[in-house]
Amino acid sequence: MKKAVKQWVMTLIVGPSLLFCAHVSAAEEIILKPVQVSEHVYYFGGESAMASADNKGFMSNAGFVLTDDGVVVFDSLGTPALGEAMLKAIHEISDQPVKRVIVSHYHADHIYGLQAFKAAGAEIWAHTNGQAYLNSEEAINRLAQRRADLAPWVDANTHVVAADRWLDFKDGKILKFEMGGMQFQIIDASGAHSDEDIMMFVVNDGVLFAGDLYFSGRIPFVGNANSKTWLTALDSMLQVGPKIVIPGHGPASEQTESDMKLTRDYLTYLRQEMGHAVEEMTPFEEAYAATDWSRFEKEPAFDNANRINAFGTYLLMERESLDAK
Repeated sequence: MKKAVKQWVMTLIVGPSLLFCAHVSAAEEIILKPVQVSEHVYYFGGESAMASADNKGFMSNAGFVLTDDGVVVFDSLGTPALGEAMLKAIHEISDQPVKRVIVSHYHADHIYGLQAFKAAGAEIWAHTNGQAYLNSEEAINRLAQRRADLAPWVDANTHVVAADRWLDFKDGKILKFEMGGMQFQIIDASGAHSDEDIMMFVVNDGVLFAGDLYFSGRIPFVGNANSKTWLTALDSMLQVGPKIVIPGHGPASEQTESDMKLTRDYLTYLRQEMGHAVEEMTPFEEAYAATDWSRFEKEPAFDNANRINAFGTYLLMERESLDAK
């Protein structure tokens, strides 16, 4: 890390032309160790914290599947350097090329690593709804924020990468493909955590990559998500009968129903308390202060996410109340 910071400081002194060199030097400092969860499936588990320069932006999960005809990756982590570190780690296990990257959704902590995979020749697949994010004000503002907060891991060379194939689920909820003897199902769960949520089920091994629809060991980041649709998605993910679920954040889960209880209970509680406040026409600040958060306040990420989650849910419950009239 000291070497990376030194390189970054030098670029400020010498000039912007050396920004790329600083990025490469930073990438060389990151070593990722994948966790194997089944015969063909591995994942990288990020910290249960918000993205920061100290954790190099490594606070989400990503994974990969080995096949006889190439590697399939799910998500790419939150910086180009992490994407490069993923590629290094994958190549230490397999000499097969990474052929395809499936994007769970276009949130910053899951997509900035796509640059590395695109440069390596991988094909990127994502939900068609993700197209709206690419040149949006949200994408521009988030990238500016990450460049400020995650330097040098996110820098002037970092950009949002578009998919090579935008997946349209209008003819059915599940898209299937096969690679190297492995069967995959891509499941549409859009409109829950984001407008473009998808999950990937590795049929042969019974492993489900759930993206940010599933958090283990910490409260979820809800923001302006549709918690009603999200709760439905939690039920639907069990329909494929996964042996193991790899969440967007937190450790892999073999006890799916019990491990998703925290996410389910938290979303339900948010809707209950904020919904009651809306019914009573209680202002948000007053409602938030009056709510008993003791059941969740010691969970990781509570301090950073809970107020944002509560406010987003309050606004959602207002919209639901108006729609019901």
